[in-house]
Amino acid sequence: MAYVKQLLDKARSRLVMVLDEAGVLDVSRLLRAGTDIVVVCDTSGAMAGIVTKTDMVEWLAGGQNIHKDARIGSVMRPNVLVCGLDDELHDVWSLMRAEDVKNLPVLDEDNRPVGVLNARDALGILLAETENEEALLRDYVMGQGYR
Repeated sequence: MAYVKQLLDKARSRLVMVLDEAGVLDVSRLLRAGTDIVVVCDTSGAMAGIVTKTDMVEWLAGGQNIHKDARIGSVMRPNVLVCGLDDELHDVWSLMRAEDVKNLPVLDEDNRPVGVLNARDALGILLAETENEEALLRDYVMGQGYR
């Protein structure tokens, strides 16, 4: 059985965080190639929401004027799906697929972000796990026993 914590190193490498008082222009500069999601935190370090490239484009397309003092709190999504380190990867993948989510913040027990889980990484682990089970079953059926 695979768990989110198995992907912690990759999830950490994707984590980009800002404080909820950060400027919209500063955060938009962080949403570059390879960064699809920015996790917004309050002053205690707990997650307050997220901002994605899509959120930013929709905000701009909605006719919002970018004021140099605009704060990210006016753009971020406060209610988002999250996962924890001890969550079973298959369950998290099912949730991501059902909700059509590509990236999911990973939180510790204090609601602090520790990474961003990417669907591709989760699927890679699940595929490897399935391939291993298939090989064990094939060996067993062929009379070779378990490796």
